[in-house]
Amino acid sequence: MEYLHHKGYTGSVEYSEGDKCFHGKILGLKNSLILYEGNSLDELEEDFKDGIEYYLECCQSRGINPEKSYNGVLNDIHIPIETHSRIAMYAENHGTSISAFVCDAIERRLELVN
Repeated sequence: MEYLHHKGYTGSVEYSEGDKCFHGKILGLKNSLILYEGNSLDELEEDFKDGIEYYLECCQSRGINPEKSYNGVLNDIHIPIETHSRIAMYAENHGTSISAFVCDAIERRLELVN
C-alpha cells in the first residue's frame, strides 16, 4: 500500500474499481475523520492536502490542538510480566529507559524487513 504525507499526517491510498476513483483517509486519528478522493493520483493528493489544511484551519478557529496521525505513544501493548521485568532489568543495567529499549528493538526489527 502506498501512503501520502503532509505536515506530519499520513494518509492511505486506495482505488475503487466500482467507482473508478481513488480514495483514502488520514491514518492514526482517534477523534477525527478526514476523508479524500480524486479521479487521478494528482487529484487525490490535492484533496488530501486540502483536507488537512481545512482541518488545521478549523482547529485554529476553535482554539483546539489538532490531532496528529501518530503521536509516538503506544498505549495498548500487552506483554508477559516476565518479559516486562526482563526489559526493565536490562534497561536499568544499561543506563537506559524501557521506552528507549523498546524503540531500539522495534527499529532493529524494521531494518530487517526493509
